[in-house]
Amino acid sequence: MTFLVVIIVLALIFDYINGFHDAANSIATIVSTKVLTPFQAVIWAAFFNFVAFFIFKDHAVANTIGKTVHKEFITLDVIFAGLIAAIIWNLFTWWYGIPSSSSHTLIGGFAGAAIAHAFATKGAIGIPSIVEMDKITKTILFIFIAPLMGMVISMFITLVTIMQNVWYRVGIICLAAIGTFILFNQLEQSKLSENLSKYYNVDKLKKEVVADPSLQAKLDSTTQFIAAAKPLLKQYDELGSDKLASLIASSVDPSADVKKLSKDLKKADNSAIVWGIMLVVLLFILTYIYVEKIKTPNSYRVANMFKKLQLLSSAAFSIGHGGNDAQKVMGIIAAAMVANGDITDLKQMPDWVPLACYAAIGLGTLSGGWKIVKTMGSKITKVTPLEGVAAESAGALTLFMTEQMGIPVSTTHTITGSIIGVGATKRLSAVRWGVTVNLLWAWILTIPVSAVLAGTTYFLISLVR
Repeated sequence: MTFLVVIIVLALIFDYINGFHDAANSIATIVSTKVLTPFQAVIWAAFFNFVAFFIFKDHAVANTIGKTVHKEFITLDVIFAGLIAAIIWNLFTWWYGIPSSSSHTLIGGFAGAAIAHAFATKGAIGIPSIVEMDKITKTILFIFIAPLMGMVISMFITLVTIMQNVWYRVGIICLAAIGTFILFNQLEQSKLSENLSKYYNVDKLKKEVVADPSLQAKLDSTTQFIAAAKPLLKQYDELGSDKLASLIASSVDPSADVKKLSKDLKKADNSAIVWGIMLVVLLFILTYIYVEKIKTPNSYRVANMFKKLQLLSSAAFSIGHGGNDAQKVMGIIAAAMVANGDITDLKQMPDWVPLACYAAIGLGTLSGGWKIVKTMGSKITKVTPLEGVAAESAGALTLFMTEQMGIPVSTTHTITGSIIGVGATKRLSAVRWGVTVNLLWAWILTIPVSAVLAGTTYFLISLVR
């Protein structure tokens, strides 16, 4: 029990470090554009880091992190070694002002320690037998996809924002908002379907069938329940989780636990995110109309408008940062509790775990990360308030989308891609590509270096314990 407490404390320390390591991601543009002072900016970012606790309930990213390694290779020693390696690499990159990914540091450390453990206890076995290659592959792919998403979205926002005709601009923004609404509705439906399968423990049943073919009939009946219930999921927004769970129980599976099913379905609800995005879009539109149509536009008034809008965009990005990054440590703590026998599944994670993780990352952000602010805020490209709004809005949208998909992405990579996008919109030479290439190398090396550090740490722990 004492070792578990040490690991939980260590995980929260990592979360704290993650906060001040990644503080620059949230505040670099808003500080470099002088919208807020560094002190004001960290308070602003830390507050919205914690606000994410009330918005993200599904913890899909935590689930992905916790299941990166096959259950039989997760031990307290493995988690401890992974955390030590992640903390070392995070502090190293922070000290040298390298905006590397805390997310990938944690994943690389966790996987590297598990591989070392497997080789030490079972000899040379295939890596796919140790880690979930599907989750690792998605994570590696999004090292490149997430910044590209941020870059494309930020370029789109910038090009729309600089349009001279306000009504054309408003029209395009409305069409983009409708598209975003539809996209997030599809993501919600996908998550509802996924949570329905989790309620019936389909993945566990499939593994049990391999060991005991007599369970095939149970798997078939469960699959039939899910197939019959899926069309009903489209009524979620109309009925809500309680009524929908009751409908599934009455028309599909009378043995269903309505209360538990309702709780699982409710976790997929992304209405807070969607309506938050729609509200921000409305505020942007009203601001454009007020400044450029009701008032007489001038350069001072327009610049001041973008400075105020940047408060909204940076708040949105900080919410995305908190929602994405705090969940990664939740997954590690939950995995440690499973390994220690305190809980049997990640879904049973106690309520204090998310609360502690969001608090730790918020406190870490309050500590700041001034070395990385300089890189993010000025070395990649010179950022104006307009471009700050575009970059932060693009970064926030990317983080919200990937969180809905349960993919652990790097806030560092995301905001870097977004800043590159606004720079490239002006002209390609506005981006300092030499700095960008150096960042790319840091991104590529983070997972393997963290894995090697964690493996080495695991073997050193094995000598002591």
